[in-house]
Amino acid sequence: MTEPTAQLGYPTVPAHPSFPQLEHEVLQAWEADGTFAASVESRPAGENGSNEFVFYDGPPFANGLPHYGHLLTGYVKDVVPRYQTMRGRRVERRFGWDTHGLPAEVEAEHQLGIKDKSEIDEMGVAAFNDACRASVLRYTGEWRDYVTRQARWVDFDNDYKTLDLDYMESVMWAFKTLWDKGLVYQASASSGTAGTTAPRSRPPRRAWTTSTSTGRTPRSPSGCGSPRRARTSTGRSP
Repeated sequence: MTEPTAQLGYPTVPAHPSFPQLEHEVLQAWEADGTFAASVESRPAGENGSNEFVFYDGPPFANGLPHYGHLLTGYVKDVVPRYQTMRGRRVERRFGWDTHGLPAEVEAEHQLGIKDKSEIDEMGVAAFNDACRASVLRYTGEWRDYVTRQARWVDFDNDYKTLDLDYMESVMWAFKTLWDKGLVYQASASSGTAGTTAPRSRPPRRAWTTSTSTGRTPRSPSGCGSPRRARTSTGRSP
C-alpha cells in the first residue's frame, strides 16, 4: 500500500499504479480483517427475521468452469446484498451448488464412457449416482478462486448442495405447503395459460406451476436420483 507523506498526511499515489496489485491488496485486507463476516454478524436478524434480507439465486453447476456469464451475473448477486447491508439489513450469503439434472448426468456418462442407458442399468443406478456426485463437485476449488477474485462476498465454508437430503426435503416441503394452500394449479393445454381449476387430489403426468413461481414439480432424474431444485437463497437453503 502507499505510504502517507510527512507534509500532507495523505498517501502518495504512483503515476502508473498496478490496478491488479491494488485489487489483491484489498482482497488480502478483507480476508485478514474478516470484513465480510463482520458485516453480517454486526447486524441483528430482528424478531422472527424481520431485519433479514434474503437474495434468491439459482446456484451454478460445479462440474464445469465459470465463464464470462457467471462473472456478469456474479456482480449483480454481490451488489444487491451489499446495498441492503449498507441499509442496515442482515444479509447472509451461502454459496450453493446445483447438483441435479441433465448436465450432471451427461458429464458423468462422458467420464465413464457410457453411450446407452442399458450401460447404466448394468453398472447399477447407485454406482452411477456415486459417479454423478463426484463429477458435480469437480471444480469447486476453481469456482471459489474465481468468485473471490472478482471481490464477491459469499460464504463458501458453509455452502449447500442440492444433493443434500435436508435441501431436497425442504424443496418438497415448500411445494407441499403451496399445494395445501391451494396455490398450485394446472396449466391449460389449449391456451398455454394457467387454468382456474382447483388443485386435484392426484397430479396428472404433466407440468404444474404455482402462483408464486415458475417452478415445476420436483422430479427424479435418471441419474443423481432426487427432485429438481427450486430457486434458492444465497442467504440460506429453503
